[in-house]
Amino acid sequence: MKQETTADSAWAIFLVFLRLGLTSFGGPVAHVGYFRSEFVMRRAWLSERSFADLVALCQFLPGPSSSQLGIALGLSRAGARGAAAAWLGFTLPSALALALLARGMAVWGQTAPAGALHGLKIVAVAVVAQAVWGMARSLCADAPRFGIAAIAAILALSWPAAAGQIAVLGAAAALGAAWLKPADDGARAPLPIAVRRRSGALLLGLFFALLIGLPLAAELWPSLPLSLINAFYRAGALVFGGGHVVLPLLQAAVVPPGWVDNETFLAGYGLAQAVPGPLFTFAAFLGAAISGWTGAAICLLAIFAPSFLLVAGVLPFWESWRHQRRARAALAGVNAAVVGLLFAAWCHPVWTSAIFQLSDFGLALLALLALMRWKLPPWLVVAAGAGAAWLSSLPF
Repeated sequence: MKQETTADSAWAIFLVFLRLGLTSFGGPVAHVGYFRSEFVMRRAWLSERSFADLVALCQFLPGPSSSQLGIALGLSRAGARGAAAAWLGFTLPSALALALLARGMAVWGQTAPAGALHGLKIVAVAVVAQAVWGMARSLCADAPRFGIAAIAAILALSWPAAAGQIAVLGAAAALGAAWLKPADDGARAPLPIAVRRRSGALLLGLFFALLIGLPLAAELWPSLPLSLINAFYRAGALVFGGGHVVLPLLQAAVVPPGWVDNETFLAGYGLAQAVPGPLFTFAAFLGAAISGWTGAAICLLAIFAPSFLLVAGVLPFWESWRHQRRARAALAGVNAAVVGLLFAAWCHPVWTSAIFQLSDFGLALLALLALMRWKLPPWLVVAAGAGAAWLSSLPF
């Protein structure tokens, strides 16, 4: 199919992703569906097989999978400028909205009622449950992959640290390579990645250098900006399993030092559920709450920096690796383990921080039916859940 003449320009890429950033509700699983409809079905930027391979790679890498998928798509269309344009368009709407809300809370105080905040957490139970179910149906369709997911969930609940998640994914890759047999679905169309292997190796080296060097620098030269960069870079570099898994790591990074109190953190998490785009833009809310617009920019760039380095660094090697049958089997194991990790995150802290009584469970079940059975838009379910919980908390 002949491509439109402006398809490869960074500006055109920005506009396409800006529209997606304004309308893509529902979390990373839903984002993949939006991307497939836009870039495979409508615009034919890449084949179905190449798109599926990119999805598998982004699920394997730490960080926000849907944002990394957008970065990879932009990189394949217009190089580094395309990657930046795709990320900016997809991220800007929710980042601006959350930063504005954080500044409003700083000026006018905690305006959201406690009942509404609890309702937002209850609806989060339904949102994550929908994501787990959707991923499980496609990525754990047989007994071996379901078994890998179950084992991953048990291990993640028993060993919730970031090191535990990395160990689980490594073991899942080994099990997948030895145990799973992916279907031979033919040759893959090449991905036009304008990054050489040497440049990719340098970017991967920079990723690890920052991961190791930033904590040392923050210790040697203590300052708020450097401490924020260190905390949010590590959050973006060490989190596997999607946006919801980053929440406990961010909570541990910003609440104990007193940068943000726990009520503000939970309020921001609830608000992040109500905006489109990637959940990692929650970093903009936290940064704005800590240090205004400068803090929002620092935290947002720091949490997404690992994604840029990893995607651009890995893609040149991935292009040859993805054609190997054993590698695809390993990725199938990793994909199944990701489902298990997300289920573990749903159990704790999403469920344990929201469901305290029978009425909470009933509201969560109603929200899940609204999302999965009645196909209501997530923003409407979030607003209705917050309103219902607030009304039930009023002393009538």
